[in-house]
Amino acid sequence: MALKTPQDYVQSLRDGRVTYWDGEDIADITTHPRFKVPIAITAADYDYQSAEHGALRRYRTEDGSEAHRIYQIPHRAEDLDSRIEMMKHTSIGTLVSGVYMALMSVKDEVAEVNPQCAANIDRMYRYCRDNDLRAAEVITDPKGDRKRRAHEQDDPDLYVRIVDRNKDGIVVRGAKLHITAASLVHELVVMPTKGMRQDEKDYAVSFSIPVNAKGVKIINRSFAPAELNAFDYPASSHHSMPEGFVVFDDVFVPWDRVFLAGEVQLASRLAQSLGLWERTGGVVEAVRMSELFVGLAQLVTEHQGKDRDPTAMNTIAELITYAEMLRMSLDYACRHYETTPSGMIFPNTLAINTAKYYYAANFHQTVRHLHDLGGGLVLTLPHEADLRNEASGKYIRKYLHTKKDVDIETRMRVYNMIRDLTADAYGGWQFVVALQAGGGLTAQRIMMSRTYDLAGAKERALRAAGVKPGAEKRAEAAE
Repeated sequence: MALKTPQDYVQSLRDGRVTYWDGEDIADITTHPRFKVPIAITAADYDYQSAEHGALRRYRTEDGSEAHRIYQIPHRAEDLDSRIEMMKHTSIGTLVSGVYMALMSVKDEVAEVNPQCAANIDRMYRYCRDNDLRAAEVITDPKGDRKRRAHEQDDPDLYVRIVDRNKDGIVVRGAKLHITAASLVHELVVMPTKGMRQDEKDYAVSFSIPVNAKGVKIINRSFAPAELNAFDYPASSHHSMPEGFVVFDDVFVPWDRVFLAGEVQLASRLAQSLGLWERTGGVVEAVRMSELFVGLAQLVTEHQGKDRDPTAMNTIAELITYAEMLRMSLDYACRHYETTPSGMIFPNTLAINTAKYYYAANFHQTVRHLHDLGGGLVLTLPHEADLRNEASGKYIRKYLHTKKDVDIETRMRVYNMIRDLTADAYGGWQFVVALQAGGGLTAQRIMMSRTYDLAGAKERALRAAGVKPGAEKRAEAAE
């Protein structure tokens, strides 16, 4: 199959999908102003002729055809490096298709329990890859009362579940929340939100279904209005992407699209596999964002004439430390990759979880450093319209002057970027995403505890304390 063009992608969204936004049932998202920016930034990833990133977006499959690199399964360090570089220049509307990396990484384990489900994973991966489709990561259930298990809720549909099985497939009901780009993709890839017990077999379910399948409904929300001035909102005007509240109202799923249907022993494994790749994407974004913070901090400091001020220099050093720790962590995770039995490589699990934890746990403090350097203008800077107005503009140019070599418009753009990234539309979204995307801090703590060599650490501590190897066990045996 041929690669799609940006125009092909837009046309493919005219498929009758049921999508709501601000109470409106939107029949054609391609013509609606709400979707203008999200569609444009996702369509750009279909520009395979781009001189800047076109080659990076493509790779050769095993049969010699071309596909988007989001579907390239890394088998060498070079493949992983290319994937990380691609992720730096790709919209979230495409990056969510990385859900298939998670599924392919656990395919071998699925095959040991249910070979047909493993074959379905492989078939759907190739179908999406060969047809140049995009797929969303659909994982988080409403969960209801968190003290109770899925089957103990007042409403049994608070976790997506199987409500019927027949010779042709399954019927599912429920909802999934926080689904980035759900209305912009072609396939919804549903994963279990967590591990399930034997009495929760109907909730151990995973599958892929077209967005326009009967019974699928998406309710959208975004951090940004439909139209934003790029001068005043340099981040939000180019990066807006809706989050979907996805409802499965008795949706039929054919058996050949089912990845899990009651195999409770695999539910947590599938959830964990997606967490790794989501966190990898989070760390890639963290590196980009932290480097941007350093640049903005240095610029705003120089514009104020405080570039040699010890306090400012110390604050920028803190930002540099944050950025470099994240960059080195990502590099370490890729250099010390792990490998599945079938030869797929993936970033080091412990390193990625540690990096994501460090990023999230320190993000708010890092933003505080940037706000401290910027001062009150981060929030009170006049709009571009006031700058362009002859009467008010002359006062803005007069009183925002600092030094002869500092252009007023440049200074305003720097402040606008700081505000938009950290204290306005995009910034509000990023504040929550930095913490919650890929699971909150607890999820990373759990994975670090599971993957760190605690036994080795205890042994080294005992040796340092002068306790001979095996002394603890001999003491226990004596008791």
